[in-house]
Amino acid sequence: MHIMNIAFLFVTLLASFTSISLTHASPHYQTLARSHQKSGSNKFNVQPLSDITIYNAVLALHENASVKASPYLLGLKGEDTEWVSIEVDHPEPSADDWVAVFSPAKFNGSTCTYEDYTRIQSPYICTSPIKFMFANYSNPSYTTTGKSTLKLQIINQRADFSFALFSGGLSKPKLKAVSNTITFANPKAPLYPRLAHGKSWDEMTVTWSSGYSIVEAVPFIEWGMKGQKRSRSPAGTVTFTQKDMCGGAARGVGWRDPGYIHTSFLKDLWPNMVYTYQMGHILQNGSYVWSKMYSFKASPYPGQDSLQRVIIFGDMGKGERDGANAYSNKHPGALNTTDTLIKDLDNFDFVLHIGDMSYANGYISQWDQFLAQMEPITSKVPYMVASGNHERDWPNSGSFYDTDDSGGECGVPAETLFYYPAENRAKFWYSTDYGMFHFCVADTEHDWRIGTEQYAFLEKCLASANRHKQPWLIFAAHRVLGYSSNDWYGQEGSFEEPMGREHLQQLWQKYKVDIAFFGHVHNYERVCPIYQNQCVNDEKSNYSGIVNGTIHVVAGGGGSHLSDYTELETVWSIHKDRDFGFVKLTAFNQSSLLMEYKKSSDGKVYDSFTITREYKDVLACVHDGCEATTLAT
Repeated sequence: MHIMNIAFLFVTLLASFTSISLTHASPHYQTLARSHQKSGSNKFNVQPLSDITIYNAVLALHENASVKASPYLLGLKGEDTEWVSIEVDHPEPSADDWVAVFSPAKFNGSTCTYEDYTRIQSPYICTSPIKFMFANYSNPSYTTTGKSTLKLQIINQRADFSFALFSGGLSKPKLKAVSNTITFANPKAPLYPRLAHGKSWDEMTVTWSSGYSIVEAVPFIEWGMKGQKRSRSPAGTVTFTQKDMCGGAARGVGWRDPGYIHTSFLKDLWPNMVYTYQMGHILQNGSYVWSKMYSFKASPYPGQDSLQRVIIFGDMGKGERDGANAYSNKHPGALNTTDTLIKDLDNFDFVLHIGDMSYANGYISQWDQFLAQMEPITSKVPYMVASGNHERDWPNSGSFYDTDDSGGECGVPAETLFYYPAENRAKFWYSTDYGMFHFCVADTEHDWRIGTEQYAFLEKCLASANRHKQPWLIFAAHRVLGYSSNDWYGQEGSFEEPMGREHLQQLWQKYKVDIAFFGHVHNYERVCPIYQNQCVNDEKSNYSGIVNGTIHVVAGGGGSHLSDYTELETVWSIHKDRDFGFVKLTAFNQSSLLMEYKKSSDGKVYDSFTITREYKDVLACVHDGCEATTLAT
């Protein structure tokens, strides 16, 4: 037998054996398996702010130490982000001195709640800073001179700011000095718009954040076709509270008031037309508060035969342009991916982020910072999201995996900050259309197996695709429910989330899914058209004819720490790249699709394939993908 065939047989048998054993294992065993899955990389999944043991902070003010922040007032010209200068002076400097940014500025014991842990020492700091930087970050001579000037980028987060100098490192913080307070001219301003598809193709939703409750101001969107008269649409307002969090940092030191989240529905859009829009609030005194002006292009009519381009990636995280938190940077590729997409904004129409967005992990302040990072993209094109383990998972919270990956958020911030056309916001599965594309987005943090509510939805979603008008059928989910050559999947022998493809592959085959996209694994991998662990097509780059197997793509290199591959030879794998990047789908027409994998570092293409197909090829009979027939006349 050929060596490659032996390897393939070994991998197939190992995958089948492990998957079967897990399918019939007890829920407790499955929980242990999932907890073990990423044990080798847990150090990367921790939110950098959790390195600070803020509850251990002690009051040790030094009469000659000082921290000064300037300018005092930010955003005088409507800016939502500014650079702030921090001057540090400490007569007894040390290499482990660090500066914390607190917002709200007041962070003493008066902010503690009954939820906070029992303390035995003052100053009873119960809230994490929103970011930090070591005092010697840009001044190596600090340890001898005791003087340093830091440059920090501050975004508008609906509250004032103060800066505190600590010694003792992150584990034994000693508060030495606190700065003056600074604030934005309008801390409550409407900010960070997120576009998303509504429940119909001709509807766009705009979600944004502000400091205005409905008691203070009425939110709305003023919008219209570019150059035409504009109209107004009302917006709904929601928020979430500390008690809505399920535990962990989200209910403790990581809690921060998210302000108010507003969503407006812009309906009856004309296909392909450019619209301008502006968020507004009418204050009680009749005056108006306005955001900046933005624009977007309306979706094409379903089935419209035109150039349509989609970006797909997962697992991004948040970067710091000022170098803050640099010693604990867990998401080294996040800014590269963001910036590369921003530079190419005119060349794509739609973004699908398949889970693990901000990695806030219970530190709620980080969501604002992620939204600010993504605003140039989310304000311009529809930004559709999926739920990942770092958004949803928390023990005893109803998530499919009994892990603590969300830091206690249990899905609430993600479900509130983003709109997606799900029937139930807590059940993060939905369908959405874009021109010739039909997307079925699954929620891997809830049970997807045969017989579940989600399985029934997924079958209905796939079955509803009109392949004559929307030939490109895309399945997307966070965790790998198909195939991956990742090392921890290899150690488990499943090369997937156990029970993934075993329960879903017949759906993909029956409804002839073109491509299934997954994240969770932080790298890129393309798998051959495959069914039941066997490649069904020997072609590598140009596919044509009938849909006899689904192509699987892992696109989890959005920015978080990279994942390793198994040492085993997985013969279904066509291309691997352990780097940061994203996927671009280009539908040229109803019979020609191009997929490209691009690196975040340079935006260049490093893998690609085409699919060329006529409608009759979609209708063609394939194994486990045929309607019943009869010889009756």
